[in-house]
Amino acid sequence: MVLSLTYRRPAYVSSRSSLDSEQSGGVESINSNSSCPYGIPDALSFDKIIIGATCPPVTTREFMDFLRYIEHDAENLQFYLWYRDYSKRFAELPLSEQKLAPEWTAEHALAEKTNAEKEKLPKKIAGNAAAMFKGTDFDRNGKIGMSDAAPNPFNTPPRTPSAHDGYSGAPSIVGYSEDGTTLRSGTIDHGKRAEAAFDEAGALQPFTIQPYREEISRIIATYLADGGSRLLNLSSKEKAVLLKALSVTTHPSAFRDVIATVEWSLRHQAHPNFIRWTICNGNKPRQTFARGLGVAGIIAGIVYGIVVTLSAVNRGWRTLAFLGLFIGIATLFAAWKGMCVVLHGMHHRHLRPWELFGDEDEASSDYALKKESFDSFGSANSYEDEPWVAKYEKRNVIRKIFDREVWIQEPALRQIQDTIFVQALITAFAISAIITAIFLAVPAGNFF
Repeated sequence: MVLSLTYRRPAYVSSRSSLDSEQSGGVESINSNSSCPYGIPDALSFDKIIIGATCPPVTTREFMDFLRYIEHDAENLQFYLWYRDYSKRFAELPLSEQKLAPEWTAEHALAEKTNAEKEKLPKKIAGNAAAMFKGTDFDRNGKIGMSDAAPNPFNTPPRTPSAHDGYSGAPSIVGYSEDGTTLRSGTIDHGKRAEAAFDEAGALQPFTIQPYREEISRIIATYLADGGSRLLNLSSKEKAVLLKALSVTTHPSAFRDVIATVEWSLRHQAHPNFIRWTICNGNKPRQTFARGLGVAGIIAGIVYGIVVTLSAVNRGWRTLAFLGLFIGIATLFAAWKGMCVVLHGMHHRHLRPWELFGDEDEASSDYALKKESFDSFGSANSYEDEPWVAKYEKRNVIRKIFDREVWIQEPALRQIQDTIFVQALITAFAISAIITAIFLAVPAGNFF
């Protein structure tokens, strides 16, 4: 069984053709009938991981850690989990409250997309640009050429007031901190940042009586607005269309196109990469050490075969070269797949660096609920300042090679590793047999 877990996203993905119909406020899903592409077994499918039907180390907790510490793209999963919960909560609202936020239909979305394609730049930006270049050579309404009193076009123009400089008479804001949650002069107002995002997209300010409007404002400030702590990787057109939809309604259908893009990335990029990464049962130093052992075994087997072939000893002694070649090739093949045969023999894996220095209660089943990365409105996903980073860097190489181990609980993952191990044995047997047969066929050298 060979897993092919790499895939490149095509230039365009049709969201309308890939979305299931939204029923009872449920979560929309793409490609639900083919949740296990690229040779991934159904037991490790994206849906099974999300609903918590898998065992460590293939749970939602490990998926989040992988996206945060390895892929550096945890925003998609955080936003996706929030959307699933939000859709469920919205469907449970009384019908009278749901009517305050009408459904955003596909026709509405298509109309906004068409308008976004026609508008090259928002009107406010064009107005700011015109004010900035007024009186210079770049002023379209000005005269060609400059008089003596005209300003120097190469002087730095006055700073254009930004969208964050004030709202409805509010005092000027100095700036945002690195994580996007606080201001240099105070605490951020998510509502004002959402208003700025609506204004920049050319959308009307929304009705505040709609359900979950304050929560939607926090989502905009966190995932959509410039400077958000968990900014999604969306095109300007996608962002503008979504903001215009959210200015009209808080219905989950407003996120139809964006959640399709996010879910596509999770299913077809992040999930296959996560499964491939999880197959590796050893850390990088252990993999390097295993490769070194494999190469050493191969060299030892070849050297032994050459020496015995050139000597006058019995031809049968040459078959012992097979043992060194077999062990070396099998070890090298498994290490190339990211596996250590010794750890696999016990169905163990190394603890990840961020797991080594965690608190004792982090091994409990409710650890995922305690992780800050599972907070929909948390700070940025940077981890460079976390204590485990410096502690792990200080560990010597020998200690890293023999780091703490835990048992792999997920049966489907153990089965994949068993398959790779069998492949390593078959490959090693075939290659070792061919090389050994060559040694046996060569006449004795009788040199010593």
